[in-house]
Amino acid sequence: MMTRNIHPLLIAGTVLVFMFLVGPLIIVLGAALSDTTYLTFPPQGLSLRWFENIFQIDAFRRTIFTSLQIALLSTTIALIIGIPAAYALNRHRIQLPGWLSTLFILPVLVPELVLGFSLLKNLAVQFNSPIYISLLFGHSLIVLPYVVRVISASLASFDFSIEEAAISLGSPPLKTFFTILLPNVRSGVIAAFILAFITSINDVSISIFLTGPGLSTLPIQLLAHMEQFFDPTVASVSVLLMLLTVAVMAVVERTLGLTFLAK
Repeated sequence: MMTRNIHPLLIAGTVLVFMFLVGPLIIVLGAALSDTTYLTFPPQGLSLRWFENIFQIDAFRRTIFTSLQIALLSTTIALIIGIPAAYALNRHRIQLPGWLSTLFILPVLVPELVLGFSLLKNLAVQFNSPIYISLLFGHSLIVLPYVVRVISASLASFDFSIEEAAISLGSPPLKTFFTILLPNVRSGVIAAFILAFITSINDVSISIFLTGPGLSTLPIQLLAHMEQFFDPTVASVSVLLMLLTVAVMAVVERTLGLTFLAK
C-alpha cells in the first residue's frame, strides 16, 4: 500500500488554524484559573476560587437560572412555531408565495440592535408588557429563523409521498405528522434545538434592551460586573458557558452520535 506524503505547508496551515480556534479558549481558561485579583495570562498560580465566587454572588446565581429558563422556553416556543412553519414551506412550496420564507428570516437580516430597540419601544413601552414576557418574546423571535432554516434543510430531502401513502391507507393527518414525518427529521429538530438554545443563552444585543430592574440574563450581568470589577470572575463565567456548550454536545454524542445530526 502506497503512502502519500503530506506537504509541510498543509501541516503548518492546519496547525495555525487549530491554534487560532483553540488559542482564545486556552487564554480564557488560564485567566479563570489565575490566583491573582485581576485578569492576567499566563496565570500566576492556580486557584478555583473565582469559580466559587460565581455562586457566592447572588446576582450571578439568579441570572444563571434566568438565562437557562429563558433559553429553554424560547427554544421550545420557536420549535412549536418553527416545525409547522418549516413543514408548510416545504410541503406547499408551490402554493405559498415566495416572500413567505423570507419573512421567517427577517429577525436575522435586521440588525439586532435595531430589533432590540423596536421591541423595547413597542412591547415594553407602548404595550407595557412585563419584562419577563418581553425578554421571552425577543429571544423566541431571534432563534425562530434558525429553527425554521435547519428543519427546512432536513425536510428538503424528505419524500412527502411517504406521508401521502400513510394518509391514503387510513392514517389521520395529525398522527401521520407525529409518527411518520417527525421521526424522519428528528436530527434536524435536535440540531435546531441545540443551535437555538446556545444562541439564546449567549445573546446580548436583544437582552440589553429588554432586561430591567430585578430581571437580567447572565451575559448582561457579566457586562455589569465588568464595569465595576476586573477580576477573573469574568473569565470563569466564560469557561462555564463553554462547558455548558460542550456538555450539550456530549449528551447528543452519547445518546445519538454526532454523525446522526449529519443525516
